[in-house]
Amino acid sequence: MFLTIEELVKQAEEYPSVAELMIATEMQTGGRTREQIIELMEQNLTVMKQSIAEGVAGVSSVTNITGGDAKRLEDYLASGDFLSGKTILTAVRNAIAVNEVNAKMGLICATPTAGSAGVVPGVLMAVQERLHLSHEEQLNFLFTAGAFGLVIANNASISGAEGGCQAEVGSASAMASAALVCANGGSADQAAQAVAITLKNMMGLICDPVAGLVEVPCVKRNALGSSQAFISADMALAGIRSVIPPDEVVLAMYQVGRQMPAIFKETAEGGLAVTPTAQKIAKELADKQTN
Repeated sequence: MFLTIEELVKQAEEYPSVAELMIATEMQTGGRTREQIIELMEQNLTVMKQSIAEGVAGVSSVTNITGGDAKRLEDYLASGDFLSGKTILTAVRNAIAVNEVNAKMGLICATPTAGSAGVVPGVLMAVQERLHLSHEEQLNFLFTAGAFGLVIANNASISGAEGGCQAEVGSASAMASAALVCANGGSADQAAQAVAITLKNMMGLICDPVAGLVEVPCVKRNALGSSQAFISADMALAGIRSVIPPDEVVLAMYQVGRQMPAIFKETAEGGLAVTPTAQKIAKELADKQTN
């Protein structure tokens, strides 16, 4: 069992991969067999793929505030006339798709939360095309992401209500960046550096849901998190290191979350949630519920 990123990196040296370390940890702490753990992760992977496919086909949220953006990005990708790289833009499309499905009350896999559920699967299925990952390698991607997410959850937070969106989309992006590094042949230490780079660049991100719903700006922040994961992974793979050690970055994120005013922690009392347009949307939704 590892409690810090430093311990994770050190213990990973005794296993074939970070993924295998995570499986062993699950067996130790959860009492499940290896087969049971892999079967559960396979179920998660299936849900992730299904939610991406559903969202890309085009969906609308229950409130009709969001929806259709994944389909728009799909059409934009098909045009071939885009500025970003295809892999990153595919990840962005996938991430938006998952969160649009979430907003329509569809089935998604919280990774690590529902509000940040698009980043990890979005990145995974995009890089799967790029690296031609096998089914086993896709599962390893998720186990690797889970290993780093476990440390973040235990030492900081993955809750927007507790630590702001840095704790949700920030953590999801960090998890995805670490898994990307390992999927591309990087070391556990390089994955740790990617985590640190990601969290540093998303530190302080507030949680300000319009009308208290996980739609605006959550859907598009998952897109941001997906793109950040790729940039952090490439920086780490290039040999770039974080001046501040990963565990200290995680602790800093935790402290920022504790110091963050409550209006910026999922209360819909600050940020975008109190703009005139957001207030108008909230009133219209409230009026619909009373009529």
